[in-house]
Amino acid sequence: MKSTFRILFYVRRNYVNKKGETGIMVRITLDGEIAQFSSKLKVNPDNWDTKNGKVTGNTMGARNLNDTLENIRASIIRHYRELEWQDTHVTAEKIRNAFLGVTVKAQMLLVIFKNHNDDLSKRIGKDITEAGVEKYKRTRQRLADFMMYQYKIKDIALKEINYNFVSYFETYLRSVHNCGINTTAKYLQQLKHIVTLAKNNGWLQADPFINFRIRFEKADRGYLLQGELETMMQKKFAIKRLEQVRDIFVFSCFTGLAYVDVLNLKSEDITTSFDGKLWIIKKRQKTNVQSNILLLDIPKMILKKYENKLSGGKLLPVITNQRINSYLKEIADVCGIEKNLTFHLARHTFATTVTLAKGVPMETVSKMLGHTSIRTTQIYARITDSKIGNDMSVLAKKLAGMDKMLTL
Repeated sequence: MKSTFRILFYVRRNYVNKKGETGIMVRITLDGEIAQFSSKLKVNPDNWDTKNGKVTGNTMGARNLNDTLENIRASIIRHYRELEWQDTHVTAEKIRNAFLGVTVKAQMLLVIFKNHNDDLSKRIGKDITEAGVEKYKRTRQRLADFMMYQYKIKDIALKEINYNFVSYFETYLRSVHNCGINTTAKYLQQLKHIVTLAKNNGWLQADPFINFRIRFEKADRGYLLQGELETMMQKKFAIKRLEQVRDIFVFSCFTGLAYVDVLNLKSEDITTSFDGKLWIIKKRQKTNVQSNILLLDIPKMILKKYENKLSGGKLLPVITNQRINSYLKEIADVCGIEKNLTFHLARHTFATTVTLAKGVPMETVSKMLGHTSIRTTQIYARITDSKIGNDMSVLAKKLAGMDKMLTL
């Protein structure tokens, strides 16, 4: 429904001073709500044109007063338009206060979000990755697009955010951007992080997430089966870039290192430990938790292949994550692997096929992956059919002979 917005100038004829002048008042009306204030201008009531809301006559004084009134009108209109862009609920009082400058400027969501992202950017390489910062930047952009789509505004005051705002944002992500449940949940989590930041700073009193539940669904995280991993390892590649990406992927399959940790792997991260064997001992960039990983023969061979062949102290020819994932699609086609191959799938393969399926305890795998909680490891891990088969074979041997005790 279109708003009814009006500005009226009038005089208070009952309040005339000793000079015979009265004050010119300003009345703002928006959708039936009224807010009024003094313009601080004086005029003889006999020289006031009530119908047109201006001073009569063509004297220099009259023209100056009328010009000032028009400037006031233009300024009020400008404040009204600005509030329309920024606020979901504009009132006559808000317009008056904006014109008079009597209100403290509201904390705006996207402004706070940008400040947060700028602070994060300063910490890249210390306790957060560039990719981590990009996720927050992407969420901020989604919010900006959503507010323009839903409310036709460029930003919103924190105090205006409510349950409906969050709910509509969720619907927008799921419908307009066709985001999955978990992707939507991650966007909402980052918005909630900003809301919590605002609450902790005293900028927001009510929590719009108080009755809102962020929904996740259990994802079936992919991994390579033993046969698929062996097929990739045995494949001869005619294209060098595919061979290098295969090597890096297999290295991660046998170390469990995430992309950024393989990228930043240095010679000082590989040391001889208590048992006289080579270990990768380094802190994960994502969590700053130390990973202790025995360097198995296969990753040793891969490191040997590229030894002294790369510049900048790099141990492996790691390219951008985006390009690696693109090349992995080609590798999957060449190897006949009908799975959505991404670099992170190597980490899942390490957790499932290479370790847990071979009987390595969950606690040990969790330590090697650098997880802060074993519950995180349980998300990656699943009991494969081969593991069940092996365990039941062991059980069958232990129960051998008991069948003779059964009387039928």
